[in-house]
This record gives sequence, C-alpha cells and structure tokens, in this order.
Amino acid sequence: MTEAPQADVRFHRAEWPFYWIARVTGRYFQTMETALDRIGIDVPSYRVLMTLYEDRRVSVSAIADACVIKLSTATRIVQRMAKDGLVETRPSLSDRRVTEVSLTPKGEALRHQAWAIAEGVLAHAFAGVDERERQRLNHLLAGVFDRLPG
Repeated sequence: MTEAPQADVRFHRAEWPFYWIARVTGRYFQTMETALDRIGIDVPSYRVLMTLYEDRRVSVSAIADACVIKLSTATRIVQRMAKDGLVETRPSLSDRRVTEVSLTPKGEALRHQAWAIAEGVLAHAFAGVDERERQRLNHLLAGVFDRLPG
C-alpha cells in the first residue's frame, strides 16, 4: 500500500468515492431490509441464499468469503437458517472438518422470492442506466475491491 497523502483542508465528502460507496451500500441495505421483511428474512440470510444459489453445496468458509463476513458470523447465520428449515448442513465428503451447506426446498422457494425482490430493487435503482454503464460500474468496483487489503 502506498503512503497516505497529507490531509487536505479542502476535503469535500461528495468528491470521495468511498463516501458514495458507503451511502449506496447503506441505502441498498435499508431498501432490501424493508422489502425482505415482507417474506420473513433479513439481509444476512438473503446474502447466504444468493451464495447458495450459485453453487449446489458451499462450505461455511466459502459463504463467509463470498459475503465478506467473519467465519463466526457466517456460522451463526447458517445455524439460524438451518433451525428455520432453509438450509441443511453436512460434513464435506472430502474433508470431514469442513461443513457444507445446501438449500432445502423451503430455502429454494424463499430464494426465488428474494431474487424477485432484488431484481425489482435493481431495476428501480438502475433505471436510466444502460447495460454498458452498469457493466463498467461492476468492473470498476471489482477492481477497487481487489485492490483493498483483506
């Protein structure tokens, strides 16, 4: 990482990209929280559902990595979802120390509902933004993410 420049007294938060990243993230989570509440789930459960959508079985550590959360947090979310009948867990066939997670039929049905909600939020938030601009934004944000130490 390079050395941080000295503080500038002319700092304007609206010119700081992380200000907008934080605001968009906060507003997105508020919007999703309200919308997901109608189907009885929270944002952390939604994020796990979407991670499981991409793969049939996923380890708890892979879920934590995909959701950018601590392993202990992912474990608690998965345990709560298992209690609610949304996911099943089992030891990995290749490494019994690893816990794998998969959706139950109830979880799969809820995932479909949650995805429809997310699609609606996306359509509203990106109204007037063409696909090329959206892809460019995804590319820029992926690069920023990759350059941040983790």
